[in-house]
Amino acid sequence: MKLSEYLLEIKTFLQKFLQESHQKTYVLGLSGGIDSSLVAALTKEAVGKDKLMCLMIPIESDPRDLRDALLLVRKFKIKYLIIDGSESFHSTVKRFEEQSITLSQEAQSNLKVRIRMTILYAYAQTYQGLVLGTDNLDERYTGYFTKYGDGAADVLPIVYLNKKEVKEAAQLLGVPTSLIDKVPSAGLFQGQTDEKEMGITYDELDNYLLGKDVSNKAKKRIEELHFLSRHKREAIPTPIEFKRD
Repeated sequence: MKLSEYLLEIKTFLQKFLQESHQKTYVLGLSGGIDSSLVAALTKEAVGKDKLMCLMIPIESDPRDLRDALLLVRKFKIKYLIIDGSESFHSTVKRFEEQSITLSQEAQSNLKVRIRMTILYAYAQTYQGLVLGTDNLDERYTGYFTKYGDGAADVLPIVYLNKKEVKEAAQLLGVPTSLIDKVPSAGLFQGQTDEKEMGITYDELDNYLLGKDVSNKAKKRIEELHFLSRHKREAIPTPIEFKRD
């Protein structure tokens, strides 16, 4: 199947999923990155501008991310809200500090992502909405997402597209080139990039997932990430079922 044909399948899926859910709208956290930009463009084409709301939720974020998100919604004429989550984040960190607990950088980063998802679900529940996830195939396989953060969504439209395919799809749908060429980053702290944090490049990861040759070092790292993140993809563990007398 060609990528253009698969994008049509995704649009049809999104139309049907919303209709069968008996909900009224889709809700998307728009980061200014390519993945959420692609999901926004796909969903707008699938269900129309009246059934999509994008929320931008800066928390100590690079101002350029908000600028890029605004560029996207204005180009595609998508409804949006800006809700700053910084106060919630700093208040929570402060409550821990008052108990002489200093949250690690990783914990603080994940806290930001979970606050954003809490805001998205609060809006979605109020307006009978479904939260769109933005994880692609690379992120899902390596677990490069926050459990109960960006990994918490009602539907994952691009989960079977690798990073190269995400870029190609974004190009097909008219996402601005500046967003497509942007260095992938969750924007959680200064200087953070996806590839630096994972310890591999997206090209290596794409090739591995396509069954192509990669270096032993890259292969080992990818398999390590996949193994360590398996709890993010599996159902929550439970004991044996209670058999009542």
